[in-house]
Amino acid sequence: MKVIIAEKPSVAQQIAAVVGATARKEGYIEGGGYAVTWAFGHLVGPAMPEAYGIEGFKRENLPILPETFVLEPRRVKSGKEYKPDPGAVKQLAVLKELFSRAERIVVATDAGREGELIFRFIYHYLDCKTPFDRLWISSLTERAIREGLAAIRPGSEYDDLYLSARARCEADWIVGINASQALAIAAGRGAWSLGRVQTPTLALVCGRYLENTSFTPQTYFRLKLHTAKDATAFAVLSTPKYDTKATANEACTAVRGSDGVQVTKVERRKVTEQPPLLYDLTSLQKEANTRHGFSAEKTLGIAQELYEKKLVTYPRTGSRYIPQDVFEEITPLLASLSGHTGFGHQAADLSGGELNRRSVDGRKVTDHHALLITGHTPAELAADHAKIYDMIAGRMVEAFSPACLKEITSVRMECAGIPFEVRGTVVTSAGWRKVWGEPEERTEEDAAALPELAEGDMLTVRGCDLQEKQTRPRPLHTESSLLAAMETAGKELEDEAEREAMKDSGLGTPATRAAVIETLFSREYIKREKKSLVPTEKGLAVYGIVKDMRIADAAMTGGWELALAKIATGEMSAFTFRKGIEVYASQITSELLKAQVGSVAGHTGAPCPRCGGRVTFYPKAAKCENAECGLTVFRTIAKKELTDGQLEALLVKGRTPTIEGFAKKDGGTFEAAVVFDGDYRTAFAFEEGGKARKPGAAKVRK
Repeated sequence: MKVIIAEKPSVAQQIAAVVGATARKEGYIEGGGYAVTWAFGHLVGPAMPEAYGIEGFKRENLPILPETFVLEPRRVKSGKEYKPDPGAVKQLAVLKELFSRAERIVVATDAGREGELIFRFIYHYLDCKTPFDRLWISSLTERAIREGLAAIRPGSEYDDLYLSARARCEADWIVGINASQALAIAAGRGAWSLGRVQTPTLALVCGRYLENTSFTPQTYFRLKLHTAKDATAFAVLSTPKYDTKATANEACTAVRGSDGVQVTKVERRKVTEQPPLLYDLTSLQKEANTRHGFSAEKTLGIAQELYEKKLVTYPRTGSRYIPQDVFEEITPLLASLSGHTGFGHQAADLSGGELNRRSVDGRKVTDHHALLITGHTPAELAADHAKIYDMIAGRMVEAFSPACLKEITSVRMECAGIPFEVRGTVVTSAGWRKVWGEPEERTEEDAAALPELAEGDMLTVRGCDLQEKQTRPRPLHTESSLLAAMETAGKELEDEAEREAMKDSGLGTPATRAAVIETLFSREYIKREKKSLVPTEKGLAVYGIVKDMRIADAAMTGGWELALAKIATGEMSAFTFRKGIEVYASQITSELLKAQVGSVAGHTGAPCPRCGGRVTFYPKAAKCENAECGLTVFRTIAKKELTDGQLEALLVKGRTPTIEGFAKKDGGTFEAAVVFDGDYRTAFAFEEGGKARKPGAAKVRK
């Protein structure tokens, strides 16, 4: 019997259907000489410091650098402590029994760095010796699975990929554990979270926010001259910008009184605008955020579901290219889109003609090629799923369409000794821009249309306006711009080719960036204000401590990502990388232990009624500084926000005064005191008898 292990049950079911496994058992599906089983993502991971005999946060224990990492089943929080996840333990027992009976194992976890790590950690934790092979596919269609099974490779061929994945995991552990504990020790209170990738990402958000809010706008003025030729009216802008209104008015008066405006130079050039490359995960996430306001995590989740429904290829890809053999399958894929209501006509035209090859380069394909549709016609899709599917399908049509051809005319003029300029663009062949029919973005120097102009033409002045402008700061980061900054380790790169070249040196990978951003939200380091990402007081306080330290250096952290990529290709030793990370962790631990840490987005409020420690008041909650205690009192209860005085009364006296304005579930409000129950959870108490109930429960009377 062969055992096939997938990353999750839904994928296992797809593979089981292909190999003829139909008998459902506890934790696997059997039949056709196979047992198809699954993990639930990361079932096994590195153990916490307690596994090495290190208890609590102590200066003398740092840095913690395990010689060999101990693996343990996934843990979940239960009360005040973390315990093994019962579901993970149960499935590991199933896997152990199946692996022991198997003649060979076929690894079908997601074909990438993290998928490889998921299997190898399980394999090593179970101390398994059964030989294994690797199924490497980019699609879950029946054809892709069958072809993949016919071409499985020895598992040893992916040893370097595993070493890269393990090195990333251990590096995150070493940096995260040591940095977080060091800062907690320096602060003398509270629980802190720092990380190899999350902290430089936080620095990108905070740095942009502080730059934006401290920006002092400068006022300047430009002249807008109105003229015409052959009944075509247009406007031109002055090349110089004026610092004062007086000098601008003087220039404007001179223009109005002039005899005319002379054309001094006309340049015409033909421009070929190639279509955008196919999507990788990051570019899909960026555009979905810009177009639809989707978070990076939401886009990844939808793309993964479309993959599991056989509608698109593997989403966690870092490549925007396809190899030649995949290119040969593009024509029928485009033909499958001919009935699409939005761009079916363009897709049908393409499927019968020559395709643009810009996205075809096998040398730039790493683990997986760019995102494509599979040719399976989607049935009813939820609205958000349809948006992501249409983006992937539409980008395919764009990518293989002809280039957009333009003629750009740049004109310089002079009036009253003042130079003016204007630019006009005529699209001679829309090419790929027909797919979505979106107009190009225009700047204020662009005219909607220009007449035929020649050097020496003298035109009349029809008017001159004064434009008052202000310099603007760079905008706050959105998830789209933050993903772009992570991709290039903070470097501002507009050129697509330059961004592609920087990919291997970015913060995180396409598969992990969404999780990093979500971690910053969960730590309450950043928040959303419409589409913008804004640091919280807590996030700014952390940034203030670490901003000049190595742990906040995006370029340095991006360098580690490049090293991990080299480990995956066998160009670098994982041992060398590990030693570098240990030196790095020792340095940042030393820096953080010396840090002067003030209050982080909160102030000390009252003694903790549970453990006797100190409680710190934050904007959204009051939290005990003793991490093992974990007492948390949220400020907002039944849509009413408690004041510092009310929180202090609750903590010191066990009861607030009667408070008005708590919201009922069915509308209206009520008044009550807030008290603690026996487990230090908040409850309501009412004057007529003083009995307590949980917020939202039925009112209790004697």
